[in-house]
Amino acid sequence: MGRFARLAFTPAVKALQEQNGSRGAYARMERAGDAPDVLTPDEAEFLSQRDSFYMASMVANGWPYIQHRGGPPGFVRVLDPHTIGFADYRGNKQYISAGNVSENDRVALIFVDYPNRARLKVLAHASVITRETDPATLERLEVPGYGAKVERGFVLRVEGFDWNCPQHITPRFTEAELDEMLRPVSTELQTLRAENRSLREELERLKRSPV
Repeated sequence: MGRFARLAFTPAVKALQEQNGSRGAYARMERAGDAPDVLTPDEAEFLSQRDSFYMASMVANGWPYIQHRGGPPGFVRVLDPHTIGFADYRGNKQYISAGNVSENDRVALIFVDYPNRARLKVLAHASVITRETDPATLERLEVPGYGAKVERGFVLRVEGFDWNCPQHITPRFTEAELDEMLRPVSTELQTLRAENRSLREELERLKRSPV
């Protein structure tokens, strides 16, 4: 969190931390924050399981803009310990995030693991690539077998990241996660149904048998 703290803790933020008693702990984190934060295997594993995130960019008129990005689990790729990227699939053709990044490359991202109540915040410099400008990297960002059309890629040079606490994250589950969780129940239900059907057939057979 060292670099993240250096970037995010402005004088106004520090004043509120001091006022609310958290400044001492955060000050210690800032002291290790001169170099960009390095992504470890923990962050890489976390990102490899995400199927969506939110990215904030800055509109030229000063308004922040937040965009949802989604894809198959693992569509966000760790390219090296300082760089992540993702393929940008065809959507509603507003191109707001891509346009914002062309004028101001600073972005903020948040990734949430709802079942495990974990979240990762990332500050980065973003660039947009295409098949013409960087075909090799864009190929690394594509997900084989995923049917959506790739229009471009975003490459994000990570400056800092921070793991948030799990407070106030309501657990939510995807259809695939629910299927996996309920598979034992479904298997048991099918077994019970088969046993019930067999017992009913045996009962009918006994009813038809002469006394």
